[in-house]
Amino acid sequence: MSFKAPWIYRLFFLYIEPVSALVGSYYAAALPWTYLALLSPRSNGNTPPQTADASVLVSLYQLSNLYLLFALNEHLVLSSTSSLTTWRRLLFCLLVADFGHLATMFPLAAERTSSGDLLEGIMRVYARFWEWNAMDWGSVGFVYCGALMRISFLLGWGLRHSNGEEEERRSIKTE
Repeated sequence: MSFKAPWIYRLFFLYIEPVSALVGSYYAAALPWTYLALLSPRSNGNTPPQTADASVLVSLYQLSNLYLLFALNEHLVLSSTSSLTTWRRLLFCLLVADFGHLATMFPLAAERTSSGDLLEGIMRVYARFWEWNAMDWGSVGFVYCGALMRISFLLGWGLRHSNGEEEERRSIKTE
């Protein structure tokens, strides 16, 4: 069945989010010290590459590669299909990745507490947006936005359902 997502979903999932992931990929690979300094104030963003721990560099290059995969996968798969099923399945997988991405930010909670209170650190990482830097906005705020867009899509908000799409939705439930 032929499906065309509403413009707001197409704009976000085909362009805004993939470009954002490409920016993350660039920073992780081309500017790893800046990436680390923005991520964690305790890391030294001026560490020269010659003295850097190779495992940190390898991890950042792998992260960059995953951001690139995310961007290409989301844009190329969603822009090449008219299947509601494909959109739903891919966006569900990316929603799982959103929750995983947010979970990876948890270790910063202990670092961002001034009193040793873990709850304070958790609030600083996940809720106190007025304290966030650019990396926090990308790693938490933008992920919140992407997750909300995916949840909205998966709940069918803003989607028009033709008879064919309704049949396709029913067939998904029976699979």
